[in-house]
Amino acid sequence: MSEAKIFYQQDCDMSYLQGKKIAIIGYGSQGHAHALNLKDSGCDVVVGLYEGSKSKAKAEKQGLKVLTTPEAAKWADIIMILTPDEKQADMYKQDIEPNLEAGNMLMFAHGFNIHYKCIVPPADVDVAMIAPKAPGHTVRSEYQAGKGTPCLIAVEQDATGKAWDIARAYGAGIGGARAGLLETTFRTETETDLFGEQAVLCGGVVKLMQTGFEVLCEAGYDPRNAYFECIHEMKLIVDLIYQSGFQGMRYSISNTAEYGDYVSGPRIITEDVKKNMKAVLSDIQDGTFAKDFLLDMSPAGRQVHFKMLRQKNSEHPSEKVGEQIRKLYSWNDGEDKLINN
Repeated sequence: MSEAKIFYQQDCDMSYLQGKKIAIIGYGSQGHAHALNLKDSGCDVVVGLYEGSKSKAKAEKQGLKVLTTPEAAKWADIIMILTPDEKQADMYKQDIEPNLEAGNMLMFAHGFNIHYKCIVPPADVDVAMIAPKAPGHTVRSEYQAGKGTPCLIAVEQDATGKAWDIARAYGAGIGGARAGLLETTFRTETETDLFGEQAVLCGGVVKLMQTGFEVLCEAGYDPRNAYFECIHEMKLIVDLIYQSGFQGMRYSISNTAEYGDYVSGPRIITEDVKKNMKAVLSDIQDGTFAKDFLLDMSPAGRQVHFKMLRQKNSEHPSEKVGEQIRKLYSWNDGEDKLINN
């Protein structure tokens, strides 16, 4: 397998977006970042929302024109779909597909619906992906700081012969090319993204922190100590890894912590854990996870399992302790900066 290319600003020609009308469908975490960054990059952007969306007022207040989703799709040359995965297929069939024209480009920030064939675009449109490797609020704040968020870039269908050029230009428009656009495929992005979320970043890390918290509390230690040691300090370690890798992190921590890292880490993350990770990956690869997720999110499923899981996890003892701990900090002024910028 050849090494994937990384594209930077000098590899991207923003002129491919000149005269192009871009519709951002959805105005959540990613939607607001893409729309505002593209607008600030001089692009012609509208936001497409369903009739009655509460996001309309917010988008208009931030200087963006808002149309209904069908209107936006009909108006645009480039349609970036940034609604939740479980809603995209029905929305596409009803509002976007009837308004597509030959030569249009469909874009995604996650390959889920294309890879699992929930959406099958016509052969005469381009299909591409720009997937920022950060939540949308970080995509926006990094852009505003003159920096950028690394993105994955892929082309599933190049009907016009210009799909790669347009996708690179879009990646530059949202600031991603400042950091780098890593070439990939829809399949690779989908499967690795789902695996990372489930086995490591969200499922794995959260469960690890919660379990550590429980062990200390069950051993009789003050829950506040348990929160500091197993949850609060996670950010401090991750920040070091983010900036300098594992070696940089280990350089910064004490010898005691580094020695404990080497001798105790393998006792926690055992071969059995690795086998479980492989089973999670298998469910992603064969569509089992996608099927279960979409069924639970469907009208028949009514999100019953999802809502019960959300409720159960919201009641974990660490949540209440953490709420008290975070009030101690001067930076906690009552506004969650990461989700309100």
